[in-house]
Amino acid sequence: MIYLKQVNIHSEKFPVLNFYPFNQKLFQKTDNLTFDKAITFFIGENGTGKSTLLKALAYKCGIHIWQSEFNLRCEHNPYEEDLYKSISVQWENGMVPGSFFGSQIFTHFAKNLEEWAINDSEMLDYFGGKSLITQSHGQSLMSYFQSRYNRKGIYFLDEPETAMSPSSLVELLNLLIKINKQGHAQFIIVTHSPFLLALPESQILTFDNSIIEPIEYKDTEYYKLYKNFMNDPDEFIKA
Repeated sequence: MIYLKQVNIHSEKFPVLNFYPFNQKLFQKTDNLTFDKAITFFIGENGTGKSTLLKALAYKCGIHIWQSEFNLRCEHNPYEEDLYKSISVQWENGMVPGSFFGSQIFTHFAKNLEEWAINDSEMLDYFGGKSLITQSHGQSLMSYFQSRYNRKGIYFLDEPETAMSPSSLVELLNLLIKINKQGHAQFIIVTHSPFLLALPESQILTFDNSIIEPIEYKDTEYYKLYKNFMNDPDEFIKA
């Protein structure tokens, strides 16, 4: 199911051009992104703006992003979180609820959920019925994913593969395939994982060029690198 059809980037509304993320050429040159699949992946090198756009989309879609109370920075960028002010979104049939996932956010959330459950243990029923912090990282993530994404909505995930084992990634891949077939959810996912990118009937957008544009799975650098490494790891090992 596609709920969010398109995002428009209004570069003429950028407040500055010399601070991140407004100094990114691909944000200045990309007018819009169209979502034609229920699952879209953002890929690219670190620092290209994938997670920044993901958060801006979540904000624009009215989704709360769980934040740590303490975010001390050596150098403050007053524009870092402002990209959402310069984008607009188009819905297919009206706005839907959803959520934002990030690995650090999940850690804070799991700890707080544990404290809340002391007074109301039934809260754990919404997340698989078990304490998230007493399970392994992979198990707690899968408990969260399986329970959270069985509801109608749009879901933003920022590098869900962080600290997940290959077998857990395959499990997540198959969960996304199952949910996609049920047709009640839309996902936009930032990832570096070739496991997740192999998902059939998905859209991949690369941030590695002058504009954000579609790319085929086997044309991604992730696929090529992993394939070449597995075929001949000695070529990559510098003793």
